[in-house]
Amino acid sequence: MDILILYYSRRGSTRRLAEQIALGVERVAGMQARVRTVPPVSAVCEAVAPAIPDDGPPYVELADLEQCAGLALGSPTRFGNMAAPMKHFIDGTSSLWLSGALAGKPAAVFTSTGSMHGGQESTLLSMMLPLLHHGMLLLGLPFSEPALMGTQAGGSPYGATHVAGVDDSRAFSADENRLAQALGTRLARTAQALSALRPDGRG
Repeated sequence: MDILILYYSRRGSTRRLAEQIALGVERVAGMQARVRTVPPVSAVCEAVAPAIPDDGPPYVELADLEQCAGLALGSPTRFGNMAAPMKHFIDGTSSLWLSGALAGKPAAVFTSTGSMHGGQESTLLSMMLPLLHHGMLLLGLPFSEPALMGTQAGGSPYGATHVAGVDDSRAFSADENRLAQALGTRLARTAQALSALRPDGRG
């Protein structure tokens, strides 16, 4: 079963966080991370992004969401909210909402900010709202993860986070990596357990 790790990243920190979550997912036997991104948006109506990114994972398709057993959604912070490209993509998922394609699937969120108090938790909460409308089951990070209590950088009970610094030069701390991987593992195990409860065996 696939866990979809869907993110937007401007400078690379949210992408690296997605990669750590993917490591955690793939620690669970039988689970695979499917990493996808979204294209940037432009104020110029005629601007068109290439169908395939120059670098990194492919752009997400609605089929990726339909097929996944669980979802990790990530975005950098924009004034305490998710970035416009991610919001633009989510606004186009009405067909999945109408069909209930995501209802009952587990989901988690993650973000990166330039400063310690740069709106991490409000951004995580903003990404949770559309997932609740889709009927997804939200997961956070429990305080049974020791790194959550001791971290001096990113990490939140609402999801995995990273403090990148204003110039995106701050390296990931051991706690940030540990918590991101723990979130991926928790998401994968939950998807696996929920799948076992369903008569059709699907996530």
